[in-house]
Amino acid sequence: MKTFAVINPHSSGGRTGRAAKSIAQKLAEVSGPLTVAMTTGPMDAATITRHALRDGFGRVIAVGGDGTINEVVNGFFQNGISINPEAELALLTNGTGGDFRRTFGIGQTLDESLERIANGRTRQIDVGRLTFVSPEGKTGERYFANIASFGMSGDVVRRVDKAKVIKRVFGRFAFTWGSLRSLLGYKARPIRLKIDNAFDEVVTISTCAVANGQYFGGGMRVAPDASPDDGMFDVIVIGDAPKREVAATLNQIYTGEHIHSPHVKVFRARSVIATPVEATEGAPVFIEADGESPGHLPAVFEVIPKSLKFRC
Repeated sequence: MKTFAVINPHSSGGRTGRAAKSIAQKLAEVSGPLTVAMTTGPMDAATITRHALRDGFGRVIAVGGDGTINEVVNGFFQNGISINPEAELALLTNGTGGDFRRTFGIGQTLDESLERIANGRTRQIDVGRLTFVSPEGKTGERYFANIASFGMSGDVVRRVDKAKVIKRVFGRFAFTWGSLRSLLGYKARPIRLKIDNAFDEVVTISTCAVANGQYFGGGMRVAPDASPDDGMFDVIVIGDAPKREVAATLNQIYTGEHIHSPHVKVFRARSVIATPVEATEGAPVFIEADGESPGHLPAVFEVIPKSLKFRC
């Protein structure tokens, strides 16, 4: 099988770039002949992946963090259709959050990722398709393999992205720091939520997670029952509550116990439509997708069932 590796040299605080030659050599030992490309800017990995798939590569390995994985996944799709349904995604995680791999029990070491690439079996997983409003006010589209969310979580990701030094040096702590900062300053927003045909109400939310995988935010198990190949999202709606109770919920998210809170609702759905009500005009409700910050509401989240082969 022709294998292509997309390496983000800036992941893990630049350590991936410094070790790129060694990583490529180790990948070649487990995958056979290997073509390598380094990313140079935002969404570059998606463009590289798209070209590789059209050139006949049957496996693309994402080397980096969750953001790199997200970009590579975006390269597998165009206009809601897989460019090559037979091609498979593999990963060598080396970034800040490491959330996508956690659902599949993949450890954070290089050797474990290499073992999965060498001997793992492929699993046909779902992918989410997100339509939203870009910072320029245009309609944007993004695919996500793990989790997309909005509200305080979107605010957290924006804060973490701006605090580049904290993110690069402290990794998981950056998400905890961002969460605490947002907790102090974020005001819950009234949102009209339409979840399949089962729920259509205006709710005041702190965070809503549309989950294919289980973890986000550097190890928070926000959707403990989510399965990435069941054709459904787990939708976790965390409502408005006193800050002390929200802080307790944040602590419980790491274990998944938050879903038992009276301020949390859980749904299973194939689609979610989120629209700010008039009270939020002028105050965008930001979205994050696999730890990236593409834009804001209104947005539509749709599942594309079993649309990606993942070597896990």
